[in-house]
Amino acid sequence: MAPTSLVLDSRGQIVWSLLPEILADFNIDMSVVGDEIVSFIEPTDILEVCRTLRENSSLKFDYLRCLSVVDYIERLEIVYHLFSLSNRCKMVVKASVSPENALAPSVVSVWPGANWFEREAHDLFGVVFEGHPDLQPLLLYDGFEGFPGRKNFPFHEYDEW
Repeated sequence: MAPTSLVLDSRGQIVWSLLPEILADFNIDMSVVGDEIVSFIEPTDILEVCRTLRENSSLKFDYLRCLSVVDYIERLEIVYHLFSLSNRCKMVVKASVSPENALAPSVVSVWPGANWFEREAHDLFGVVFEGHPDLQPLLLYDGFEGFPGRKNFPFHEYDEW
């Protein structure tokens, strides 16, 4: 698992070298893009991988910078942007889910700050974060139909009420 374009500083290189052993139990594909380690995982592994990345004493990815969703039409990609304050290292964790069955485990138990990120992703893309404490609408009103973050949302047919 050699990085394709290694631009990591010395701390990032140390984290990069530790990840294969620490995450050996998971089906994971890793690379380096710019100054970030990027990993692709199975959606069923999200919670365990994220918990490991946060709690492992050598990694300590203790800050969730952002959680976003990207619509590629045939799949939705959930993207977790992480930062280790002690290692000064960035990492991105990505998992793809089907738009028809957009389910992923919630990471609120790992990073409480994921709460509103997951609610936003639920509102705009329809991703259901299993185990989330309260997926009530954050941006849209109760009863809003559809997911305006998705590329197939018919904006031209939408009328404000």
